[in-house]
Amino acid sequence: MSQDWLSHSDDSDTFEWESDGEASGEAEPSSAPALRNLDAAGPSTLVHQDSNGWANGEAPPTFLIDGYVGMGFPKEMVVKGIKEIGHSDENALVELLLTYKTLGDDAAVGNCSTSGFTPQSIEDDDDLDSEYWDGDDDSDGREPNLDGSSDEDFLREMSEKDKKINSLVDMGYHEDEANMAISICGVDAPLYVLVDSVCASQAAGEHEVTGRCSDSFGGRKKARLMKESKKKRKRSGDGAQGSRSPLDEESMPLPKPMVGFNLPGDMLRTVSRRLPKEATGPPYFYFENVAIAPKGAWAKFSRFLYDIGPEFLDSKYICAAARKRGYIHNLPIEGRVELLHPPPKTIFEAFPHYKKWWPSWDNRKQLNCLRTSMASAKLAGRIQRALESSSNPPPPSVQKYVMKECKRYNLVWVGKNKVALLEPDEIEYLLGFPRDHTRGVSKTQRYKSLGNSFQVDSVAWHLSVMKDMFPNGINVLSLFTGIGGGEVALHRLGIRMRTVISVEINEANRRILRGWWDQTQTGRLIEIADVQSVTDDMISSFIDKFGGFDLVIGGSPCNNLTGSNRYNRDGLEGKHSALFFDYFRILGAVKSAMRRRM
Repeated sequence: MSQDWLSHSDDSDTFEWESDGEASGEAEPSSAPALRNLDAAGPSTLVHQDSNGWANGEAPPTFLIDGYVGMGFPKEMVVKGIKEIGHSDENALVELLLTYKTLGDDAAVGNCSTSGFTPQSIEDDDDLDSEYWDGDDDSDGREPNLDGSSDEDFLREMSEKDKKINSLVDMGYHEDEANMAISICGVDAPLYVLVDSVCASQAAGEHEVTGRCSDSFGGRKKARLMKESKKKRKRSGDGAQGSRSPLDEESMPLPKPMVGFNLPGDMLRTVSRRLPKEATGPPYFYFENVAIAPKGAWAKFSRFLYDIGPEFLDSKYICAAARKRGYIHNLPIEGRVELLHPPPKTIFEAFPHYKKWWPSWDNRKQLNCLRTSMASAKLAGRIQRALESSSNPPPPSVQKYVMKECKRYNLVWVGKNKVALLEPDEIEYLLGFPRDHTRGVSKTQRYKSLGNSFQVDSVAWHLSVMKDMFPNGINVLSLFTGIGGGEVALHRLGIRMRTVISVEINEANRRILRGWWDQTQTGRLIEIADVQSVTDDMISSFIDKFGGFDLVIGGSPCNNLTGSNRYNRDGLEGKHSALFFDYFRILGAVKSAMRRRM
C-alpha cells in the first residue's frame, strides 16, 4: 500500500455543497471500514481483561453471541471481539467485527493486529449552504471547503452514511435495504436500529426473516412483524403504482424498477387510475420531489394533492444518468410521446471520447444521480497516485475504493489513471438542457443549479400529452422554477408558452432563466422572487388578466427530506421543505379563482 495514502487529517476532501440523497445510487459499497491510526489506542479498546480473557470480567450471555453469529460473523470472531472490547456498546462491537472480517478477507491490508484501534467515524460531508433551491440536502451554515484537505489516508474517504451502508451490506443485507433503513431512521441511528429497520421492512414485504433479526438487536419478533405485515397488506391491497390509498403511508413503497406509469416505447404495460372530480383539470398541475423521503412524506403530499397517488420514475430509464423522483399530477397518462431527439442511454453514447481511457474494471454503463456535491482536485490526484503505485490491473481493494469515489462523484476517465469531474456543459447535456444554458454564472453556481434541476427528458415525457390539448399555447404558473426545467421541456415539445409567471428565490437561477427566455421565447415572462409573497389576490389578478392558468408546475425544496441530510432532515416540518404547503395553497387559490370565472 502506498504511503501517499496515509495521513492523520480529518479534513474533508469535498466541497460541502448540496447532494441528492442518492449518493450511493447503483454504486458498489466498500466492505472495509475507515481505519484509525494503527499506533494509537481508540477509546473503545481501552478495557481490562480477566484471567479468562473476558473484557472487564464480564462473560457474555449465549444468546448475545448467537445474535452476532446470526448476523453472519463466525463464533470465534465474535468471542474474540467481546474479549477485546466487551459487549455493552453493540455499535462499536459490530464495527470491530467488520474490521476483523475486512482484515481477514483482504490480502492487500495484510496481517495487521486489530488491537489498539477501532474504525474511525467520519462526518458526512455532503452538506452545503442553500436557499430555497429545489435541492435534496440542507446545510448547517458552513462554507464550502474550497481548497480540499491534506493528503490523508485514502481509506478514510468514507462518509458516515457510506460506512453504515457498507456495514449493513457486509452483514448480508442488500444496498437498497440499507439505503432505505437510513432514509427512515436517519444516518445517526445506531447499527442495531438500522438492522432492526431492515428486518421490519423485509417482514412487511414478505421476504424471509432470518436469525439476523434476533431480539437482542432491537427487540422485534418475527411473529409480531409478520402480523403487522398482514395488517398492512390488508389495508393497502394489491394493485399497480398509483392505485393504492395514498392516505396509508405504508402503502406507497418505492416500486422496483422505478419506471413510472410507463416508459417511451413501452406498449405492453397499461396503468389505469381514477382521479377525484375536484382534481380534474384544467388547471393541470404537476408536482415533483425526491423519491426517497422520510416515512409518510409522500402520503402527506398525496393527501394534500387530492389523494392522487404518485408516479415514481428513475431517469436512468430515460437517459444516461439516474435521478429518482416522484411526481403527483392530474395529467392524462395515455398518449404520451417521446421527444424527437431522445437522449443517449449510456455513458459512451453520450461521451464516446472517454472510452479511450476507460479501464476494463470500471463497468459503469450509466452515471449516478448528478448532484451538486463536487469532489476537489486533490481527490483526483490521490486516485492517480494510488493507481500508479499499484499493479495493472490494480488489486481488488484499490479498484473498490477508486470505484466508490468515481461512482459517488460521477468521475470520468480523461487519461491514463486520471479521473476528472464532468464539466457543467456535459451535465447540461445529460439533464436535457441546451449547451451553455447555465453559462454566465460562476462554475460553482452552475453545478448547484444543475444539481437542483428537473431532468428535462423525464418531465417532457409526462408533459407531452399537453401538445395536442393546447395547440394555441398555454399559460403557466411555475413555482420553484429553478433554471427552468419545466419551461425547457415545454419548449422542446413545441408547446408555445404565451405567459409564464415564474416564482424563484435564487437570483442566479432567475438570471439563467431570463437569459434563455430572451433567446428562445416570444411570450411574456413575469418573475416573482418569493413563493410566500404570492397572495390569493395576486392570483386572481393574473387570472383576470391572462384568462387563467393551464398548468401549475413546480418541485418544492426537498432540503429537509433527503436521506443524506443529517442535520435538518425534519420532513415536511422543516424550514425549506414546508414550502410545499405554499404550492398546495397557491394551487387551491388558482382553482378557486378559475371556478369563479366560469
